[in-house]
Amino acid sequence: MAVLKILVAGDPVLKKISKPVAKVDKRIRRILRDMAETMHKADSGVGLAAPQVGILERMVVIDVGDDHGLLQLVNPVITKREGEVVVCEGCLSVPNFEGEVKRAGYVECEYYDAKGQKQFVAAEGILAICLQHELDHLDGVLFTDRAISIMPKEKPQLDPLA
Repeated sequence: MAVLKILVAGDPVLKKISKPVAKVDKRIRRILRDMAETMHKADSGVGLAAPQVGILERMVVIDVGDDHGLLQLVNPVITKREGEVVVCEGCLSVPNFEGEVKRAGYVECEYYDAKGQKQFVAAEGILAICLQHELDHLDGVLFTDRAISIMPKEKPQLDPLA
């Protein structure tokens, strides 16, 4: 496995539309494993899309720390959206900023897993938000393109008494 370089805003690859994966094979499984390792090693990363590591194919990994565990999604498609929430989002490709974004509160998504099997996930909360955020990357959309407001990330204050 390998930790991949995460592209940052301004890189033209992040604005391109990704192509569908033709077949889930050994190469795709290796990329998914490398993406998962990269996401887990990144500071506060809960999702990573292939374009963020320079691969213009429709693949996403997500791990929000819930019962679903690590999700490896190939050719994911959101098939249903319900409700509306405004959430504060950040992104590994926009490291120093966060912003308020309007998203659906509930989504349903179909995808193929790392074995090439068709899967379905219904999600709300952070998983629903993460699915929408990561799938946006596959269409060349960053959270900053959808943000109602953008602000610098707050850095933790050092305790002067410590």
